[in-house]
Parts: sequence; C-alpha cells; structure tokens
Amino acid sequence: MKICIVGAGSIGGLLGVRLAQAGEEVTLIARGAHLAAIREHGMKLIAEDGTESVVRLRATERIAEAGLQDLVVLGMKAHQVAAVVHELPALYHEQTAVLTAQNGIPWWYFMKHGGEYEGRRLESVDPGGVIAANLPVDRVLGSVVYPAAEVVAPGVLHHIEGNRFSVGEIDGTETPRLLALAETLRRAGFKAPLLADIRSEIWTKLWGNLSFNPISALSHATLVDICRFPLTRDLLAKMMSEAQAVGEKLGIRFRVSLEKRIAGAEAVGRHKTSMLQDVEAGRAPEIAALIGSVVELGRITDLPTPHIDAIYAAVSLLARTLQEQRGRLRIEAL
Repeated sequence: MKICIVGAGSIGGLLGVRLAQAGEEVTLIARGAHLAAIREHGMKLIAEDGTESVVRLRATERIAEAGLQDLVVLGMKAHQVAAVVHELPALYHEQTAVLTAQNGIPWWYFMKHGGEYEGRRLESVDPGGVIAANLPVDRVLGSVVYPAAEVVAPGVLHHIEGNRFSVGEIDGTETPRLLALAETLRRAGFKAPLLADIRSEIWTKLWGNLSFNPISALSHATLVDICRFPLTRDLLAKMMSEAQAVGEKLGIRFRVSLEKRIAGAEAVGRHKTSMLQDVEAGRAPEIAALIGSVVELGRITDLPTPHIDAIYAAVSLLARTLQEQRGRLRIEAL
C-alpha cells in the first residue's frame, strides 16, 4: 500500500517507521531539522524495550511531491490540519482514504452523525469551516490513537508505551477499506480494533486528555503526580464529571468509570503529557480540540462546564503568552 504520513512527528513518525518495516511504501511529510535528519540518516526508532532500529524512508517537505497515495494519514495536531487541506488533493486517486489521527473532538464530529446536530460545524476545531470545505468527508476514516511517543532529537523517536490504533468509519459501518486499513496496521504490529461507535471511544480518551493535559502544562507535573496530589485529583474528577454530562447528553456511552480512567493514567507513571511537552519545547499546544471543543459542546447542549472553562482560560493565556514572547517554559534544577 502506498501511504503518505502528513506530519511525521511522534505519532506520525511511529506509524511511518512501523508501516515501512512491514513492507508498505511510505512517504513522510516533514520539515526543518527533522526532515534533514531523516533524509541523511533515516528515522531512528527507540522501542519501548530500549532496542533501536533505523529505517530509510522517502521524505519531503512538499506534499505535491509525494504523488498519488492509497492512504493519507494526517499525523499533525488538530490545529495544524487547516493549513494543509488545500494541498491534499495532489495525493488523491479515486479510492484514496484519509485517516485522521488527531486527539480530541474531530472536525467531522457531527457529520454522518444522524442525531439532532447532524452536519453542525464546531467553530473550535474548524474555524470558518476551512477543513470541511476542502476535505471530502467521504474519504475520511477515523482513529483513536493510544501510543505515547516523543521526538527526542531530529530524526529520532522514542516509543514510550501503547500499541493500539482503534479505527472506524465515521458512520459506524464496516467497509472493505476499513478492513484493509486494520489489516495493514496489524501487519505493522499494532492492535487495530474496529469501532462501530467511534465517537464513544473518542470521548473515552478525550475524557482524560481534556483534564490531564492542561493541568500538566500549567503545573509542569507528570501524570502520576497529578493523580496522586489530592487537589489536582479532585480537579480532574470535577472536569471529567462535567465532560461526562456533556457526552452523555450527546448519546455517548462511557464504558469505564471515572475513577478507573484516572487510575489508568496514574499507572502510566512519570510521563509528561503532550501538552506539557509542547509548552517546554515552545510549540503551540493542542488546546482547541482537547478543551475548547468541550466548552463549545457544553454551550450547544446547555450544560455548565465551570471547571473546564477555568482551566481552558488559564492554559489559553499561557499559550498566547508563550507565542507572543516566542518562548518556552520548563522547570530546571537549581
């Protein structure tokens, strides 16, 4: 299968390496020092057990140079999708599928939804409707990404933990292209369960991300520290309770308890969330899809989200300050 990974960061890079190792024809879209390192040395993957492998991959900065693809994986963060959708048609043949691999509420959430809000656009994740207008929804396959990985140096990835990419059609059907995608991921060593209700799975992951990520970014604490400190554990529970009420009003079934979801994060240990990693590196954090979308959904469903609102305000100001100062924020030992 010809596969183009648009956004070869931690998750996109992990997918690209493992798919290439499984024999797929992979092209990475990257830039800067990361692209230069991949071209010169290949992509190095440090696995969970510490073993290292290097894979030579085709890599380019220009999407149009990749050519026609069978599968396009959008591996960048949600707020970066709008910037590339105009270029994606250069990758399409008639049957090309586009796999969205972003965290949070996706831009297509109410498309092929069938509920009260069918077709409604979420301004928080698709400002001005740019993505919906330029990425045909019939091409889209959804996923819920569970691996944790980090770019530790240009061209070098560390796979921290997790091996599951749950996938589904956004209307819940089981199609030949979905089955083919799942089989491709499994050949690459991933678990790839098929989702008949992808939105409930999205909420299960989002449930934690909307609280763990911003609290981590604001406090510079790891998952286990946030979960074990009584005040932040209580704050987590309050934010998650508000989100659960919103999700359930939209017909979502939460298959695990709130305490079990927190315990699962605690068990990951001293892991820095992606939002904390972004703040430390001076990158724009993924705020709109993880938190702003839930705030917007709370307004749509007429449900209050005061704790989520407060954390959203604080982390949004932090992100704006870092952007204006062109800086980063990290704790260093004295």
